[in-house]
Amino acid sequence: MGPIPERYSIFAPLYDALSGEFPIYRAGRVLGIAAMAPRVGDQVLDVGCGTGLNFPLLQAGIGETGTIVGLDSSADMLRQAHRRATKRGWNNVILLQADATTLDPAKVAARITAAGGQDCSDAAIATYALSLMPQWPRAWDNMRALCRRGAMLGVVDMQDPVGAAALFTPLARLACRLGGADIAARPWQSVERDCTDVLRAAARGGHLQIRAGRSAKDASEPS
Repeated sequence: MGPIPERYSIFAPLYDALSGEFPIYRAGRVLGIAAMAPRVGDQVLDVGCGTGLNFPLLQAGIGETGTIVGLDSSADMLRQAHRRATKRGWNNVILLQADATTLDPAKVAARITAAGGQDCSDAAIATYALSLMPQWPRAWDNMRALCRRGAMLGVVDMQDPVGAAALFTPLARLACRLGGADIAARPWQSVERDCTDVLRAAARGGHLQIRAGRSAKDASEPS
């Protein structure tokens, strides 16, 4: 297997069909975005947006006056996201290519404003993205830095199934390994550490973990 960006670039045109989205992973997106409760007019940062699978759910909350800022390291995945937005007639989507673990928040904020957005987002979400990044805590800090104080932050990611569903652990681990995700990363713990009023949910036998909460720190403050 090659590096994560290269792998996802190769499979970008087929990602939606091969990712297990509707039988398994869409449930986490629905719960995660519902927990964040995006409001009409909000600007939402979608970290590791991929092909834009979060976009329909986000659009339903923010409406035509809101903005989605999709961030991804793969140009090929962003091309698919652009096609999705264009097909639906969504003119309120800003797409930026950047590595969430190494980006400069100030420079990315400037790129967002240059594209017609705000320098600080009202909310941010990362779905099945942070576990792909070996240095995901840096991505989390950058995600927070690109949002205003009090922003709603959400993380949806994966762990081993629990209880009766533990029977499917080998399949869950294989799926994560093929996708390049670290099933033991548990990035949602950062929401519990850095946010207040945390909402918790799980789906698919605990395989999908959902956390959302309100940022309790200024963007310039470290974790």
